[in-house]
Amino acid sequence: TDLRPLDILSEVVPANGVSSGIRMLQVQGARGFQFSASAHQALSFPASQIFLYCDLFPEEFSIIITLNVFSTPSKKMEYIFTVVREESHTELVGVTLGPRPPCVETEKARLWFNASRKGLYLCDGRAWVAVLEARERLDYVEEYQNLMTNSETLGVEIFVIPKVGLFAATANRHSPPGSAVYKWTNGKFLSYQNILTSQAQSWCYFTIGNKIFLAVANFEQNDRGQEFSIIYKWSRRTETFLPYQRIAPVGGKFSRFPHTEASNEVAVCCHPEGRDNHNINSVIYRWNPRRRLFEANQTIPTSGAYDWEFFTAGPYAFLVVANTFNGTSTQIDSHIYLWLGGSFQLFQSILTFGAADWEVFRIGDRLFLAVANSHRYGSGAEVPNNSYAINSSIYELHVPAQMFVKFQDLLTYSALDWEFFSVGEDYYLVVANSFDGFTFSVDSVIYRYR
Repeated sequence: TDLRPLDILSEVVPANGVSSGIRMLQVQGARGFQFSASAHQALSFPASQIFLYCDLFPEEFSIIITLNVFSTPSKKMEYIFTVVREESHTELVGVTLGPRPPCVETEKARLWFNASRKGLYLCDGRAWVAVLEARERLDYVEEYQNLMTNSETLGVEIFVIPKVGLFAATANRHSPPGSAVYKWTNGKFLSYQNILTSQAQSWCYFTIGNKIFLAVANFEQNDRGQEFSIIYKWSRRTETFLPYQRIAPVGGKFSRFPHTEASNEVAVCCHPEGRDNHNINSVIYRWNPRRRLFEANQTIPTSGAYDWEFFTAGPYAFLVVANTFNGTSTQIDSHIYLWLGGSFQLFQSILTFGAADWEVFRIGDRLFLAVANSHRYGSGAEVPNNSYAINSSIYELHVPAQMFVKFQDLLTYSALDWEFFSVGEDYYLVVANSFDGFTFSVDSVIYRYR
């Protein structure tokens, strides 16, 4: 029919709109009509008024309705829009608003708009069928499952084994009973495998080719007086993780380097808590496909290292370490390394204060690093209460200067972790505060990027 967009309300509103309980409103170029409670009469017009050259109503058409309801509609059947046979007023299509109306054969072809769910439904004579349904928006999170663990949990690793399922591995302090692997079954995590560990600090899941590994960073000696962290390999035959290789030294965290020239590298971050020497080497291991073993490829001097983070910027691969304590002070440099010539070379040093974590995140084409500073402590000085209330900093990669420059300082309270996430086009950064110098009961904070 070549029908152009048509303002149907303008066609039907009577000239004496105000006396009929109808008022026209216009706000910043948008025009609408307000119907008072006294406007009970139906507004209608014959289709022939707009279909001048065709006696038939179109088989397909679109109607756009913008509606602002100030009170809950009554439960009686009231229509926003209907198409009826002109001679008999038999309903062909109807759009109604309010509580869910019955869907029976006599109501077939009725459209019902659910205002609370922002959904449009069509009655097929037996049930309401969704025509348009707004995606549910996550406005809150709620407790879903209490996961019983073997003992105090120091870390959790979530991972997916292709064609097997979703898993969670918890790093538990006590041994025995050790740590546990859980599998997502029927909507919740169920205990799947128990693994003997020695004060496990963290787990790291990674793959090399079609091989699947799960590495645990142990901190204490085992029952034989041996100090090892262990890499487990997934057995497709038994569908369990089996010990594959022991790695020394212990403690800290494993990190895997994906999708780069360094993709066969695994870093062990050494944090010698409770030991006399805090300044020790952390180790980069490389997978040897011929021997089918991880072999030490590079050592990097670290000071009470708590965290490794691997990231890329264009064709370049980086590794940043969070140095925490050198035996006399927490005011020490943490280092960023660049993968160059088959090993990681020092790229930049950044002064940190008991760095416990680095978080790498991107907003658009901008790359950021956030460091969690835990406390300020110097040699021979008594720790003041405000040494825990210190700035943690965010740095941005400045490509022309070929370095990370400070972007923002945020006041934190013995920060131990940063996590970045996005919801749609909104970006958030959450910090885990742990102690303000007086109490461990302190708020953690979610920041929004503006």
